Amino acid sequence: MLPVDKLESLCARFDELEDLLCQPEVAGDAKRYTQVSRERGELQPLVEAYQRYQKLEKQIAEDREAMSDPELREMVMEELPGLEQELEQLEGQISVLLLPTDPNDARDTVLEIRAGTGGDEAALFAADLFRMYSRYAEGRGWKVELLSRSEGTAGGFKEVIAAVKGERVYSVLRFEGGVHRVQRVPATESQGRIHTSTATVAVMPEADEVDVEINDGDLEIQATGAGGPGGQHVNTTNSAVQVFHKPSGIMVRCQDERSQHKNRARAMQILRAKLLAIATAEAQAAEAAGRRDQVGTGERSEKIRTYNYPQNRVTDHRLGLTLHKLESVVQGDLEELLTALQNDRQATLLAEQSER
Repeated sequence: MLPVDKLESLCARFDELEDLLCQPEVAGDAKRYTQVSRERGELQPLVEAYQRYQKLEKQIAEDREAMSDPELREMVMEELPGLEQELEQLEGQISVLLLPTDPNDARDTVLEIRAGTGGDEAALFAADLFRMYSRYAEGRGWKVELLSRSEGTAGGFKEVIAAVKGERVYSVLRFEGGVHRVQRVPATESQGRIHTSTATVAVMPEADEVDVEINDGDLEIQATGAGGPGGQHVNTTNSAVQVFHKPSGIMVRCQDERSQHKNRARAMQILRAKLLAIATAEAQAAEAAGRRDQVGTGERSEKIRTYNYPQNRVTDHRLGLTLHKLESVVQGDLEELLTALQNDRQATLLAEQSER
């Protein structure tokens, strides 16, 4: 049975939010308007599903009454099973939509990939991961915008940071945070020995200026000459920007743009995402009181996945799931892995809810 009182209350809240968006005092307040729009967007799928559920209930009730009419009985008997099946499916969908959600699920994402252990091979692996996520994003119709990169001495990336924008990006990629491990023979290995290297992935919800308040007095900003690959301009202009946030100790450096103004904007974008990620992690830790989700917390210390090239195998250690299609996975075919992680989380939350 669905919690009708709760659903009615949420529908009333949705109507209230729609009214608020039309109010001049809300429309003129950027922070308030963003908050109201985001809350409305989070409720919309649930409200639409429940409205369809109510219409189906009414239609089924009318069909059952019509069963007593000999002229309508045959038509109703053909229609009723399909309606009842749709109603059952909607009930399951609504139960999932009622599960606790991360308030950041609808946000765009800042994706940070860093080479871990393994030297040059780790940097090449970091580049492989970035390519994998970029191709997956392309398949979803998302946009990937490179924010910052530091290239390895033999290619690849020591660190690469990108913004991924699209529909509910964070809700899909959120479980990718952690340590990714690769086992393969590096191109530089003359004796064919298998090496193990790692890269860390951080998936951070992108923060608006209204989400994270940063005081100018807490920042130390330096403009310097850019270094590394990128053309002659990197050595002749002070376009690179380094931002140090004193309270958190976070340092961000951006140099890919020719414009100092653009590099500063990108550095602040990354800083806001990092600060929001810290605040979110602290809130989740307090709420969970030490309990960890089955799919993990996304901390970088967790080894979440192994990519074994000799055996064409990808293993997600949180689920114990192994796929023998490594080549397609590293080309961006992540749907099976990501869906399994989302389904597992939903099953865990449903089980917890039923125990209460």
